Amino acid sequence: MEEKLVKSYRITQPGFSMMNLMKDICEGFLEVGTNTIHDDIVSCADAHSSPVAPKEWETHDVLNRNVKHQVGFCVVNGACTTSEPYWSTVIVQKQHFPHDILSSTYYIDDITRGEEDLEISLINDLNNGQHPMFKYIPRNITYHRAHAKVAFSSISDDNCCSNCFGDCLSSEIRCACADNTGGKFAYLPGGIVKEEFLEDFILMNCSPHQKNLCYCEECPLERSKDSCLSGTCNGNGHLVRKFIKECWYKCGCAQGCGNRIVLRRVHRLQVFMTPEGKGWGLRTLEDLPKGAFVCEYVGEILTHMELSERNSLNTGKKNTYSVLLDAGWSTKRVLKDEETLCLDATFYGNVARFINHSCDNANLVGIPVEVETPGHHYYHLAFFTSRKVDALEELTRDYGIDFSDHTHLVNAFRCCCGSQFCRDKKA
Repeated sequence: MEEKLVKSYRITQPGFSMMNLMKDICEGFLEVGTNTIHDDIVSCADAHSSPVAPKEWETHDVLNRNVKHQVGFCVVNGACTTSEPYWSTVIVQKQHFPHDILSSTYYIDDITRGEEDLEISLINDLNNGQHPMFKYIPRNITYHRAHAKVAFSSISDDNCCSNCFGDCLSSEIRCACADNTGGKFAYLPGGIVKEEFLEDFILMNCSPHQKNLCYCEECPLERSKDSCLSGTCNGNGHLVRKFIKECWYKCGCAQGCGNRIVLRRVHRLQVFMTPEGKGWGLRTLEDLPKGAFVCEYVGEILTHMELSERNSLNTGKKNTYSVLLDAGWSTKRVLKDEETLCLDATFYGNVARFINHSCDNANLVGIPVEVETPGHHYYHLAFFTSRKVDALEELTRDYGIDFSDHTHLVNAFRCCCGSQFCRDKKA
């Protein structure tokens, strides 16, 4: 090869070596790649020397950690990585252009810290929006000062299928857990909600009939505004919804029973910064069929009165993420405070807190699911797809909010759903 090059290119220098030529070329590329007029490339060093991130890594704020992790960084071509095991966080700095504002891509590979079977990543490649500050939990917990009396251990054998075994969906034995749904299971094999059940839930949420609305004689929501006052429901009342009854650990069936869906783990999801100005959102990383379980709403269990007191102390300081568990309020006309429960994911929650609102074209529907407690004051709020959802499509739900009601659990916000039937349009 060397002899051919000498003849072809008339190389007259004695001692010409192909190997030395290749070394010179490689060293040249290396020099060009590591010596630049920009500050994109920094050797592994203390993070204080890097313009990309401080030494006390900010990702502890994502879950409001008490301990700040001291880590070092290695920045190569603008990519800053940390070896911290839970996060494997990467900041990818965009190229510098004249008069361009420095912007970065923030990426966290698992905001659950291993609490879920599948990792749930977070990414922001649009702006410098603040990381969400909350503690990730996979299951509902009781607020430490809550008056809520949720007794999970009080369920009798009449409220579970203790005589079943294996998979209840394929068993010939009549399952007691199917009694709430007319003796039929709500799920198909594979965890998909049956079409007939799903359409009922969708219709009830989108176009509630008057017969499905409950108007309390003494509404807890009105009572929470002023403890000295009481009154009937103000506004649209409360939507009384059907429930799905699932098996759980008191039942005799197996863990893989087809009637155990909500207590299973979530799909491949990702928290991302939305381009429409809605802030953080949630999207699926895989195609989801119609009727598929996505996740449940997880947070602190507390009474509506306690939530109102908490929100009054938090006015204007932080966005709140709460849902009212009122789907079974028709069982009593006068409810005690400890029976009016809410889930608050402001400080402790899961990915459901990132699901944005859509007035008309939401692709998720919330379904009340009874698991541990036969009394419907407490239940699991599970989200299922109302249609086929493509990978990378944002997941949305209808909050059921009246934008003219400033006392709603959800803080007032400007709706960005983009629907022609948006309820936040000013007349």
